[in-house]
Amino acid sequence: MANLPDMTKHRGFPTGMPGTGVQFIIRRANPRGVTPIKALPRRARPGTKEHRIDAAFLHALWHYFGSEPFERGNLDAARLNLLFGREVVAADKDFDPLSYEAMLVINEKVARQSFPESFDDVFEV
Repeated sequence: MANLPDMTKHRGFPTGMPGTGVQFIIRRANPRGVTPIKALPRRARPGTKEHRIDAAFLHALWHYFGSEPFERGNLDAARLNLLFGREVVAADKDFDPLSYEAMLVINEKVARQSFPESFDDVFEV
């Protein structure tokens, strides 16, 4: 196997949404290259399964990192892309969307408006 880029593994971060097959983290760096972080349109409306998955991921981010900037590391790009540019934003000006070391931060004001349930102490699955 080729040498894979270094990637911070967020130990203790939930692996995914139980009962859905949706993952929140990846096990290893992508040997074909880093999946870019970019804002994707979110079509999930409140009350849908997709909205609950996005809310659960944001809940995990909030309760693991809080309001502090965090490294992308092994967080799943597909999940991040659905929140990026709104609830999760670049933490600094020199953001590299193709880096596992890219720093992100939760835009708490927007996140609380979009997913108020994500900030509860317990998220019911």
